[in-house]
Amino acid sequence: MPPIVKYITVNAPVPSLSDNLADIDRLKRALLTETAARPLSIPFAQVSNVAAAFRQAKFSGTAVINDLGERLELVDFVENPGPLAAMALDLGSTHLEASLLDLRSGDTLAHTHGENSQIAFGADILSRIHFAARPGGLVRLHEAVIGNINDLARQLARQAALPPENIRALAVSGNPTMTHLFLNLNPGHICREPYIPLINAPDICYGRELGLDIHPAAPVFIMPGVGSYFGGDLISGIMASGIDEQEHTSMLIDVGTNAEVVLGNRDWLMACAGAAGPALEGGVARMGMRAGAGAIEHINITPGSGVVKYETIDGSPARGICGSGIIDLVASLYLTGIIDLRGKFRPAGDQDGRLRKGAEGWSYMVVPGTETADGRAIELNQVDLDAMMRSKAAMYAILTTLVSQVGVSFAELDKIYVAGAFGRHISPRRAITLGMLPDLPLETYVPIGNSSLRGAEKALLSGRARVRCQEIRRNITYIELNVNQEFMLRFSGAKFIPHTDRSLFPSVP
Repeated sequence: MPPIVKYITVNAPVPSLSDNLADIDRLKRALLTETAARPLSIPFAQVSNVAAAFRQAKFSGTAVINDLGERLELVDFVENPGPLAAMALDLGSTHLEASLLDLRSGDTLAHTHGENSQIAFGADILSRIHFAARPGGLVRLHEAVIGNINDLARQLARQAALPPENIRALAVSGNPTMTHLFLNLNPGHICREPYIPLINAPDICYGRELGLDIHPAAPVFIMPGVGSYFGGDLISGIMASGIDEQEHTSMLIDVGTNAEVVLGNRDWLMACAGAAGPALEGGVARMGMRAGAGAIEHINITPGSGVVKYETIDGSPARGICGSGIIDLVASLYLTGIIDLRGKFRPAGDQDGRLRKGAEGWSYMVVPGTETADGRAIELNQVDLDAMMRSKAAMYAILTTLVSQVGVSFAELDKIYVAGAFGRHISPRRAITLGMLPDLPLETYVPIGNSSLRGAEKALLSGRARVRCQEIRRNITYIELNVNQEFMLRFSGAKFIPHTDRSLFPSVP
């Protein structure tokens, strides 16, 4: 099935006294062979421009058609068509990532990323929902993210040597709150029982309606969501992993602001989401940061000597520690006896003199200030450690609650796909040691990168993908963990390393 926008070559007869058809009617007649199966219309805002361009091209050139599924829209006419550029966007709460595709070839023309400036109004989703309730708050949040997206569009266009108005479509993949703020819709009910968004599956809108600096008639396709914590970014993940088309049962895990998990195969899908991500993203640990330049991604503490070895993502001086590094660190602290099974510091286990007691209690120096980018030591204190223990317990509780709902065991899973920076950098062995992930063979775990962006790209390139995301949405069963008592019991049992039931983790010493 075709991409969301396509080119159709037109060679129409020139008007004459014997053929006095109006310009727009002439263009529609010339397109009839290609468009007869579906209604073709021209948005009123584009009629004048299309007619003028058609006549200026002497009635021969290329029509630009938006493919909206059951209907087609004629939105432009060009003499010398270049790449058919469209933008895919991962609309994250802290970070935005975008790519520019040529819809004719499927090639990636450009790629960029940037921070979400909504952080200035609230570091997390809940605080932004509260800010949106203030007078003028929603508009400020909306304008902030639209400004960010326009910046990314200009960067992509510059890399591809195109004007931004030649970006002909946009596909957006984000969580429900981010989608609401992008559309200037009130997200207030998302965080209040019974946790109902204003909309889960928005219809197509246009660049001009949202103030986007792309073609004014560019269709904006928003990946549909399912529930208050289950948005289009997770639908994208399902499409990127392909679990909805596989015979065997697999799992998808995406950890960001929330931990979102899907279980299933081509016959059924079940999903849930919960708050297990902030400690891994830098939202809780004071030395935490997103995976990026200067972030420590891997750490090892040598048993016996206590010597610390670490790696930053780009090899530059350390600035902080990302989620995979925090997992490595806490697992190493446990294996060397510096913390106990409750996640509490043990001064007797400190072999290298890195554990110190201050006004706020014990802390462990990961990197001395002489080695960091800003001269400040990177430390893990007990508050950070407690937050990590809660996050790892929540993650395992989410996974066990989900599999228990359908009566399958972890051993029956064919693959566990791990998305995002969490999946790209994490060491499954260390996550198993903590009791964050189930104790399975390491080859079970498959990193799939930014699945949110990949899903948006698929939606741009294929009508079948756009239909598929709606099918996934209709076929999935969503479990609301906010009111799930089983989850709370499992969470309590997982607040030890690796777990209160050691038999669940036979490989962990």
